Amino acid sequence: MKVVISGGGTGGHIYPAIAIANKIKEENPKAEILFIGTEKGLESDIVPKAGYKIKHIPVSYLKRKISLHNLKSGGLLLKGLMEARRILKDFKPDVVVGTGGFVCGPVLFIAAKLKIKTLIHESNVFPGLTNRILARYVDVIAVSFDDAKKYFKDLNKIIVTGNPIREDFLKVTEAEALIKYPKHPNKPLILVVGGSGGSAKLNNAVIQLLEKHPNDQFELLWATGKNHYSKVMDSLPKSSSTIEKHRIVPYINDMPYALKACDLIITSAGAMLLSELTAAGKASILIPKAHTAENHQEYNARALADKGAAIMIKENNLTGESLYNGIDKILQHSDGLDKMKLASRQQARVEGNEKIYEAIVKLLR
Repeated sequence: MKVVISGGGTGGHIYPAIAIANKIKEENPKAEILFIGTEKGLESDIVPKAGYKIKHIPVSYLKRKISLHNLKSGGLLLKGLMEARRILKDFKPDVVVGTGGFVCGPVLFIAAKLKIKTLIHESNVFPGLTNRILARYVDVIAVSFDDAKKYFKDLNKIIVTGNPIREDFLKVTEAEALIKYPKHPNKPLILVVGGSGGSAKLNNAVIQLLEKHPNDQFELLWATGKNHYSKVMDSLPKSSSTIEKHRIVPYINDMPYALKACDLIITSAGAMLLSELTAAGKASILIPKAHTAENHQEYNARALADKGAAIMIKENNLTGESLYNGIDKILQHSDGLDKMKLASRQQARVEGNEKIYEAIVKLLR
C-alpha cells in the first residue's frame, strides 16, 4: 500500500494526518507513506519528528476579498498544482488522504484528476473552505460530526468517523506523564495552550492574571506559541518569581503527556484539540477564537460546556480577571474537577482512526 497524506498550516490539520499514518503503519507495516505539505508550515517540523518523509509544494491562503495577496496566491497555486502532479506521478500512490489546510487543495485536486483514490477528513462541524471545494472531486468525505453532513451536497460520499486521535492520548498513563511533567503535591497543574500557533489574547490574559494574582495556589504549564514566546517573557512581571513558579515554553511537542499530567486545561476550541482533551478525560476552560469561519470554535466549545465538561469564555470577554474567575469557580469546589473530568470522558469518541482506516481499505478494494 502506498499512501500520500496532505494536511498543514495548524496542528489541527497535521496531528490527525499523523494519527491516520500511524494507524496505517500499525495495520500494514510495509505501507509506504509520504506527506505533502508546505515548507513554512508547522508540518515541515512536526512530520519528520513523527518519523515520516515529507515533500513540499508552494501554496498560500486566500483572502475573502480581492487583493494583491490573492493574485500572488494564485501564482503560487499554479506552481503548487504542477509540483503536486510531479510528486504524485513519481510516488504513484494507491490513495491520497487530505486532513485540511490550503496545501490539500492542489494535492487532492490533482490526485482526483489522475484517477487516484481520494479521501478527505473534516474535523469541525462547519467544513473549511478547502474541503468544501474538494468535496465535489474526491471519492470519500469523512466527517467528525453528524451536523457537518448538511454542508456537503453529495451525501453518498459521506461517512461519520469522529476525529482521528494519536494512540498516545489513549495509552499514556498519568504516572508516565508525571515523570515528564512533575507537579507540586498540593497544587493543581494547569495547562495553558492557545492552539498550535498560540493566541496573543490568551497570552495577554494570563499575563494580567499573574500580575494581579502572583501568589495563587496553582502551577502553570504554559505554551505561548513560538512566535509569541519572546514577547511574553518580556511582558511578565519582573518583581515576582513568576518564571520560577511556572513552566513557560514556546511549544509542547509531547502533548499527550502534558494533557495527562495536568488537572485543568485552558485552551482555544479547535476540534482536534477538544477530541484529544476528551480522550484524556480532562476538565477545561475553553476560549473559542473569534472570527473563525462560521464561528465554528464557539459551536465546538458550547458542545462541551453544555455537557458540564468545560467552562466557555468568549474571546471578546477574555481578561485576566475573567480567566481567574473561571479557574477559581472550578477549583473552589472539592469535587468540581472530578465531575468535569467524568463529563469530559463521557464525550470522548476514540474510534476515528479505525473507521478512517476501514474507509481507506474499502476504497482500495
